[in-house]
Amino acid sequence: MEIFANRKLLIATKHAKEQVMAPLLEQALGVRCFTNPDFDTDAFGTFTAEVERTSDPLTTVRQKCRLALAASHCDLGVASEGSFGPHPASVFVNADEEFVMLIDQKNNLEITVREISLHTNFNGQTVDSEEELGAFAEAALFPSHGLILRKSKKDKSGIVKGITDPDQLIRAFRTIYGECRSAYVETDMRALYNPTRMAVIEKATAALIAKVKSCCPQCATPGFGITAAKRGLKCSLCGSPTNSVLSYVYSCGRCGFAQEEVYPQAKTTEDPMYCDYCNP
Repeated sequence: MEIFANRKLLIATKHAKEQVMAPLLEQALGVRCFTNPDFDTDAFGTFTAEVERTSDPLTTVRQKCRLALAASHCDLGVASEGSFGPHPASVFVNADEEFVMLIDQKNNLEITVREISLHTNFNGQTVDSEEELGAFAEAALFPSHGLILRKSKKDKSGIVKGITDPDQLIRAFRTIYGECRSAYVETDMRALYNPTRMAVIEKATAALIAKVKSCCPQCATPGFGITAAKRGLKCSLCGSPTNSVLSYVYSCGRCGFAQEEVYPQAKTTEDPMYCDYCNP
C-alpha cells in the first residue's frame, strides 16, 4: 500500500515475534521492519506474574505500541498482546487470545484485530515425581515447547524459565524438589519458546493485514472492518431466531461510514440443532 511503502515499521517485541510478523508485513505493506532490543515489553506484564499486567489486553497493546514508538523515534509500529485461559464460549477448554495492533502516527491510524484460538498447550500442574514431570512435559510438547519450573503456583522466587533441554529440566526439578518435596511445572507461553502460540500470532498478523487492506468505501481510509455482529439467524425448521450470526456491521473509524453484510456465512437459515426451541 502506498501510504506504507518503504517506511520503517517497528515490531514491539523482545520475544522474537518478528520471525513470523516481519515477512508478512514487509511483503504485504512494503515496509522495512525492525525491533528495538532496548525496549522491555516485560514491563507491561509477564506470564509468570513477577510483573502484573495492570490493564486489559487492548489497553496494554496500545500502550506497548505507543511507548515503543516513542522510545524508537518511529511513527509506524505493530505490537501484540496475548492472554491464556478458559475459552469465552466454554470454561472447560483453554484458549489463546491475541490482540495485534498497528499504529500509524503519521496518518493518525489505529487498526486492531483479535484472534482467539483453541490451539494452545497452555497448562500448569504440581508434580511430586520425575514420572509426573515427564508425563506433563510430553503432553506440553516439550522440548520443542519450553517449560517453566517454580516452587509453587504462586511463588515468584527462583523461577526457572525457558527450559528446552531434558537434562536441564531434571536438574531444575531435583533442586526444587529437594527443598519443597514438589514443584510446579507450567508451559512457557512466551512466543520464542512456544511455536504453537507463534503460529497464532502469525495468523493474527495475516488478519491484521487483511483489515489494513480493507479500505472505507466512502473515504478510502484503511482498516474498514467488523465492529458489531447481529445475531438472530432463523432456524430452518421453526423459523425462530437463533444465536447464530445474521449479519456483520463494518464501519470506518475515521468518517463513521458503516454498512451491513447479511448472511456472512453464505447461509440464510440455521440448522435446528442450534435452535433453543427445537433443541432446548
